[in-house]
Amino acid sequence: MRVLTVNAGSSSLKLTVLDDDDAVLSNQEVDIGDAKNLDKALTTFLKASPPFDAVGHRVVHGGAVFREPMVLNNDVDDAIKKLSDLDPLHNAPSLAAIHALQSLRPDVTQVACFDTSFHINMPIKASTYAIPQSWSKKWDIRRYGFHGLSHEWASYRAGALLGQPREELRLVTAHLGSGASLAAVAYGRSVDTTMGFTPMEGLVMSTRSGSIDPGLILWVQRHGGLSADDVETALERESGLLGLSGETGDLRKVIALVDAGDERAQLAYDVYVYRIQTNVAAMCAAMNGLDALVFTGGAGEASPRLRHDVCAGLGFLGVRLHPSLSKALEEDHLESAPNVQPAVLVVKAREDIEIAHHVRDLLS
Repeated sequence: MRVLTVNAGSSSLKLTVLDDDDAVLSNQEVDIGDAKNLDKALTTFLKASPPFDAVGHRVVHGGAVFREPMVLNNDVDDAIKKLSDLDPLHNAPSLAAIHALQSLRPDVTQVACFDTSFHINMPIKASTYAIPQSWSKKWDIRRYGFHGLSHEWASYRAGALLGQPREELRLVTAHLGSGASLAAVAYGRSVDTTMGFTPMEGLVMSTRSGSIDPGLILWVQRHGGLSADDVETALERESGLLGLSGETGDLRKVIALVDAGDERAQLAYDVYVYRIQTNVAAMCAAMNGLDALVFTGGAGEASPRLRHDVCAGLGFLGVRLHPSLSKALEEDHLESAPNVQPAVLVVKAREDIEIAHHVRDLLS
């Protein structure tokens, strides 16, 4: 079954057509900006693309409603729309792409694949916040986790690279990109992750703060006269590496500033690395050990320096890099010495393949 995978972000659109063996037949990433450009980009792509049998959409937030991929219909569409309040930055563009493709190709079956589904069966002790039970029940408040499609693929590839089924492994998968999260994948199942109710919890990210004291939010609202929208904008778009460095949220540029002697950039990088290290340790605690640490995502794949610096603080877990194997990602590879545990691996993020697998499994 040939599958068109659609990954719609707030300003970009990734389109890939995969054949039965997951070979790429056509792919394109375009900046869209607004709905008019989205329609134009899809129309242009469809005119030139090879035929496909089904469409799979990445939808970031599935809430408590969607525990697995779903064929899109009016009810599913309405439920995704309601969940957009939890993550308007991601769900709204996904809906726009869904509606555009429904209009352009009404005869093709479309499937929604949710980033939250991989984490939905985490142990209740990992998914529960210590808040009034009435809040949890009324608003379905729990830790959902995100980047599930990436974590799922990374764990699958780790097993393949190590010659062991992932069902026999304890893995920490590190999706490090503009958004960033870790997952504890124990024997094929997500048992904990760093993101929570929204994608703002957890690690320091490009422009997101990651985890902070909720009392801080109350304090700045009371003393700074900030509205909920003001705080959301600051924590979502003006914090993280950008807020710390005062210059940029791009890790590559932060590292360049570090090399030029910029003290704020140095602090930004140190905080970024430190939060990854301490959270890797927390994920190991969730699994009572570690068989492999898997780096993926834009920064995780492209920066040997980041991987080196993260692993340098994890020696107490037995993590050791093999210096001659550390390189920018050309293909999925091992960066620790062979037959040494825990292994360190680098895997290219391929949400498109994971989406295609889910679509085929559901429609077959």
